[in-house]
Amino acid sequence: MCKNYNVIENEGRATIKAWTKGVPFEEEAQQQLKNIAQMPLVHSHIAVMPDVHLGKGATIGSVIPSVDAVIPAAVGVDIGCGMVATKTTLTASQLPDNLSAIRHAFEAAVPHGRTGGKRGRRDRGAWHNIPDVVATEWKKLEARFDAICHKHPAISKSNHVNHLGTMGTGNHFLELCLDENNTVWIMLHSGSRGVGNRIGNYFIELAKKEMQQHQVNLPDMDLAYLEEGSKYFNDYVEAVEWAQDFAAKNREIMMFNAIAALKKQLPVDFSTAELAVNCHHNYISRERHFGKYCFVTRKGAVRAEKGEMGIIPGSMGARSFIVRGLGNPESFNSCSHGAGRVMSRTKAKKIYSVQDQIDATQGVECRKDASVIDEIPHAYKDIEKVMEAQKDLVEVVYTLKQIVCVKG
Repeated sequence: MCKNYNVIENEGRATIKAWTKGVPFEEEAQQQLKNIAQMPLVHSHIAVMPDVHLGKGATIGSVIPSVDAVIPAAVGVDIGCGMVATKTTLTASQLPDNLSAIRHAFEAAVPHGRTGGKRGRRDRGAWHNIPDVVATEWKKLEARFDAICHKHPAISKSNHVNHLGTMGTGNHFLELCLDENNTVWIMLHSGSRGVGNRIGNYFIELAKKEMQQHQVNLPDMDLAYLEEGSKYFNDYVEAVEWAQDFAAKNREIMMFNAIAALKKQLPVDFSTAELAVNCHHNYISRERHFGKYCFVTRKGAVRAEKGEMGIIPGSMGARSFIVRGLGNPESFNSCSHGAGRVMSRTKAKKIYSVQDQIDATQGVECRKDASVIDEIPHAYKDIEKVMEAQKDLVEVVYTLKQIVCVKG
């Protein structure tokens, strides 16, 4: 049987299996993966998704199984970042011709972006008066958070409850989409916000200090790891699992508020009985692969066990996909988390203009100004080629096209 992945041998270290046929795979990302593959903690091999691109420490679009250790920088600082999508009973014919009011309703219902500095009181990306639904859900998370902060007080100095139910910046988004049957979907992308960032950075630094203390030589200091049984290992796993729960709840609240906002804009009633999925794509999970229990770090990758639903979004103006996993063991039951960037945000802003952004997002009700040029579709890989490269990892269940997009 023909394999759908390329194998990169790495001089006796762990091999790299890359689902990158037909898509760009930058040399810097390949070298970064070779650095990770040198680590003695890697189990079996590293799986690389077709949306792969250079990241900090670890490569975005990679699946790293590790035994008795975790690499905090591989998980990153947007812990639990992921997607949620809800299928509604609405059809395209029940929507107004002009979708501007719906976009503005979404923008009002879900805090997004950032102003006034990291913790400014006027930051439009945070709550200033905590809504009841946020306060209620925070109470379910608060005791575990307090226990983490008791051991690590620096983590308490972060945005937490005031970021629960908010989107953030960058490539995070909220969209109204249509599938191939003209059924309306709501889809959004976000993670653990300020508190996840604080947890990630805090333990990355602790891992570096442990490596220095034990004089461990690393190909890259951002690959500093925490070994099971070490001083901070259990605390990190506890904090990451909490941040992942925060991220999932964050998306649930935003979806709740987005649905409520949409209902206020339409003269027809509708329901959202079918929730496709709420999935992480920056996280760790305890799993068994190739005969061993290990920690699987998916950095920009989605779990795609056989029958498991996932979401693979395209860029602004491109199609997105609701998928079902095929449970390919060679990928550690994983698939890509999106299209993947082919250029940095800085480069995109230098190359493209507002007119380019307008042309690339025709038919989408969204902001079309200089602040979102870095998210222009041209800055991403071709999602169609990305999907072709991973046809042995997932099957497409629904194909979505956005008609409203709110960017962080």
